[in-house]
Amino acid sequence: MIPKLFDIGPVPVYSYGLMLGICFIVASWLMQREFKRKKLDENAAINITFIALVGGVIGSKLLYVIEEWKAISSMPASKMFSTDGLFSPAGLTFYGGLILATAMIYLYTRAKKIPFLRVCDAAAPSLAIGYGIARIGCHLSGDGDYGLPVSEFMSWVPWGTDYSNGTLPPSIAFRGTDLAAKFGGVVPDNTLCHPTPMYELVFGVLIFWFLWRKRTIFKGDGKLFGLYLILAGAARLLVEFIRLNPRYMLGLSEAQLISIILIGIGLFLYYRKPTTFQEKEKVPAKNLKKAKN
Repeated sequence: MIPKLFDIGPVPVYSYGLMLGICFIVASWLMQREFKRKKLDENAAINITFIALVGGVIGSKLLYVIEEWKAISSMPASKMFSTDGLFSPAGLTFYGGLILATAMIYLYTRAKKIPFLRVCDAAAPSLAIGYGIARIGCHLSGDGDYGLPVSEFMSWVPWGTDYSNGTLPPSIAFRGTDLAAKFGGVVPDNTLCHPTPMYELVFGVLIFWFLWRKRTIFKGDGKLFGLYLILAGAARLLVEFIRLNPRYMLGLSEAQLISIILIGIGLFLYYRKPTTFQEKEKVPAKNLKKAKN
């Protein structure tokens, strides 16, 4: 793992930050192409990308804080405001970013009178490939997004990965869990684990390829975005089964429960009948009388 890639003078360049930057550059370029094809304002695509960046980072951190509030609030103030607390490099939760960024973009499109679902359709392929690129950063930084030890699940896979040099090595990521008890209390840092960020990269590339091919065939706004929610939600639902995250309901993690909700929203958008929000033209009463005669 390579959390820090290199230094430019006094400025360190971290793998996750670099991948996040590349992700937004690629997403912005693809979305501008789609805005042009859909005859939308291309400058709005740049603004929306910036809103997504800000909302994504803040929302990701906010959901992380909510999830870990019990542990964070019990820390001394000096530790709470350090990289072990609120400013932890591992403290980013994708769905928190997606939800807040979507809400902010909705408000922006309402203010600019741009069709929100049309923007969502334009952004769908970008979201898929951008998520995959960002997951490369998670893999390189070893920030705890990796999966179970291969010895615990699918021991035959040849690509088990050593995350001992990551920002959250297995001894910390699995601390206090039943899994740690199986290893005598501490999971050794050199334990080979499933590289789930790389699995999500593969899913992201495949979803992008599929959506990019289908983007011109749908009539009615929202269908392509609905398809994205279905596919991306299903991918995350599956990957979570080989992650060691807390289970909240029906043996499912928080991310899986959100995934099911997003799949449901996606199905609604995909199968709903196209509607128009334009007011029907009113026919004068005297013309109606003539028509009856």
